[in-house]
Amino acid sequence: MPQRNSTLLLSLPLFFLLFLSLSPTSHAHNITRILAKFPQFSTFNSYLSKTHLAAEINRRLTITVLVVDNAAMSSLLSNGYSVYTIRNVLSLHVLVDYYGTRKLHQLSKGTTLTSTLFQASGAAPGTAGYVNITNLKGGKVGFGVEDSGHLNARFVKSIKEIPYNISILQISQVLTSAEAEAPTAEPSALNLTTILSKQGCKSFADLLKATGADTTYQVNIEAGLTVFCPTDGVIKGFMPRYKNLTAPQKTSLLLYHGIPTYESVQMLKTNNGVVNTLATDHANKYDFTIQTSGEVLTLETKVITATITGTLIDQEPLAVYKLNKVLLPTELFKPTVTASPSEADGPSADAPQSDDQAAADVNANGARGVDGGRLTMVLLSLCMGILLM
Repeated sequence: MPQRNSTLLLSLPLFFLLFLSLSPTSHAHNITRILAKFPQFSTFNSYLSKTHLAAEINRRLTITVLVVDNAAMSSLLSNGYSVYTIRNVLSLHVLVDYYGTRKLHQLSKGTTLTSTLFQASGAAPGTAGYVNITNLKGGKVGFGVEDSGHLNARFVKSIKEIPYNISILQISQVLTSAEAEAPTAEPSALNLTTILSKQGCKSFADLLKATGADTTYQVNIEAGLTVFCPTDGVIKGFMPRYKNLTAPQKTSLLLYHGIPTYESVQMLKTNNGVVNTLATDHANKYDFTIQTSGEVLTLETKVITATITGTLIDQEPLAVYKLNKVLLPTELFKPTVTASPSEADGPSADAPQSDDQAAADVNANGARGVDGGRLTMVLLSLCMGILLM
């Protein structure tokens, strides 16, 4: 028996190693550090830092970077583009999916369209932010911006692949796009309500301007801002309830749809839990809970659960996402016990709620890391079961 216990005790470290391997981790990569080993890409690497694309690449969990050599970059720079326009062009070379050498040569039907950081920026109209990848004769692979109608670049070789985290592939020349090469305003000159109005959230933008809440949003952009905007159809269905709110309540409701930090999609998926909003005036006031279920991201307020249905812009320091419902805080609306499956753009009309009751409900929000806690308990139970055998 002592010998058996000793064997079991010696095996315990293996269980903890198993626990660590199953725990959520991020596969960190550093694009500038990787490319620093290849002097032929020094200009491309330099502009990843100058345009702040390097930070965006490093924070994403799955990414493909299409690099070009110094000669190809010289051709791009000879056009005299501003650094903001160069950022758009290079954003076309960052695919928000993983494409290793094997995947390139095993494309379904021999061709595919993939989204880029230019598409995520919100500055790409139509399909201008998508890259076409097509297998050509002789085992060659062509790359081209979808709206350009031609494959102007060819796959040269793989530089670095860390499945399925980051893939760095060399292509023959810079991808061309009239939209990406157009003059681009500085980030500080970007106007949130203009961005909202052009991409299906004009009604929400109009409400922001009518209440003056747009000023609060705008001043937060430089430091980092995430906005969740109900689409025009959602706002239209909610207007009868909105009109019953007082002026201060309207402002609070609108500010409730913003977080004073930049959160990419990957960051939202990783950082589930309770978050404060622009409407938060002190602890446990005007917050909501972010939850992930597979690829679906939801925002829960105890009154309603809204789903993120699309991205208007995801470019540090600003991210804007579309919602299928108006977020209803417990400070203004009664919490619901169960959500109706047939619920439309918002729940049925509710009377305003007292601050004391609302605070109690908000404090009842669940803690973060439920899945991680369950995993820990399962593994510890396994260990204890073996020891007691």
